[in-house]
Amino acid sequence: MIDGWYHTGDIGAPTPDGALELRGRVDDMIVSGGENPEEVEAVLMRRDGVQDAAVVGVPDDRWTERVVACCVAADGLKAGDLDSWCRDSSLANYKRPRDYAFLDALPRNASNKALRRALRDIAVERLE
Repeated sequence: MIDGWYHTGDIGAPTPDGALELRGRVDDMIVSGGENPEEVEAVLMRRDGVQDAAVVGVPDDRWTERVVACCVAADGLKAGDLDSWCRDSSLANYKRPRDYAFLDALPRNASNKALRRALRDIAVERLE
């Protein structure tokens, strides 16, 4: 509690009709320019062959964190294919993933939200 307010760590924005739209969590932000992972995930999900995607930040000596996309993809889809897709999209170059981890399934909680901490651990392990 701070000044009578309970801080949840959620990020939201008002909609034109006055409702509040939840957009993510402060602890999901990637500390490399403050990228919002949902924006990158939306671009990846528009690519044919990508069945599921979640973006996380992994430790980086130069940038604090670097963007890694964890993807469930059709056979044959490679990191270079996804990188080209991101480069050709409206996504700013500094937001595009620098690495890709391909998984059989993304770990999710009971609410079907991607377990980003588990994905960070998986991404770090795969990139070592």
